[in-house]
Amino acid sequence: MRRLRQQSLILLMMTSATIGLGQVRAPQATGPALPTPRLADGTPNLGPIEPNKGYWVPRQYQDYVAVLKDAKEIPYQPWAKAISDYRKSTASKYDPQGYCLPPVGTRMMTTPYPMEILQMPQQKRIVMIFEGGAHLWRVIYMDGRPHPKGDALVPTWMGHSVGHWEKDTLVVDVVGFNEGSWIDMVGDPHTSQFHLTERFTRTDLRTLHYEATIDDPGAYTKPWSVQFDIAWDPNGEIQEYICQENNRWQDSLMESQRKEAYGK
Repeated sequence: MRRLRQQSLILLMMTSATIGLGQVRAPQATGPALPTPRLADGTPNLGPIEPNKGYWVPRQYQDYVAVLKDAKEIPYQPWAKAISDYRKSTASKYDPQGYCLPPVGTRMMTTPYPMEILQMPQQKRIVMIFEGGAHLWRVIYMDGRPHPKGDALVPTWMGHSVGHWEKDTLVVDVVGFNEGSWIDMVGDPHTSQFHLTERFTRTDLRTLHYEATIDDPGAYTKPWSVQFDIAWDPNGEIQEYICQENNRWQDSLMESQRKEAYGK
């Protein structure tokens, strides 16, 4: 019973940290779907169509079983299944994102805070800006460069991203992740062998379809994919968000651990 109460408390802290402090929801779309906006060169515009107005509103998926593309279950290796089960049994109390560390790949796309995609054709790069997840930005190189090789590929939280267009879909290839993050909120792990392939398609003005293939032979027996849609808020504007300020997750967890250790 005590363990159940502790897990319930931790789940409440998780909800406060990820929802109560800034989760946003896109307004309900009305009327017929409007066509995909495009840049002057005909490329789909993945960002705002009016200056300084509009952002994407990711939805939180705690467990990716609900959004698997083809498989019915995640193809864990035994050790990965064991650590995932342990993290679930402790209600993800040691989730790195709860301590303001960056989310990885797919986790970034399921963190319920606003996100913008800024296309820079002249600079041959795309920049993604996230209000939450420690207020991050991400660079996708569009100049045809390969990933660094050998020791030149330094493991990072965000990995090294290169992209290209396949008709109206932006395809992003990412490697070079460190092992400090979780793939999702419930604690599915990854290793430094993690290879992520993402596909972004703006199917209409207010819908961004996202697909991701997770290929990590260090943690899973075969590649597996997730897919879901992300909604657009035409009037949204990203605000300042400081994860370390008033971090109720961390404060509450420390208080819970103090009471567990000292009994009061």
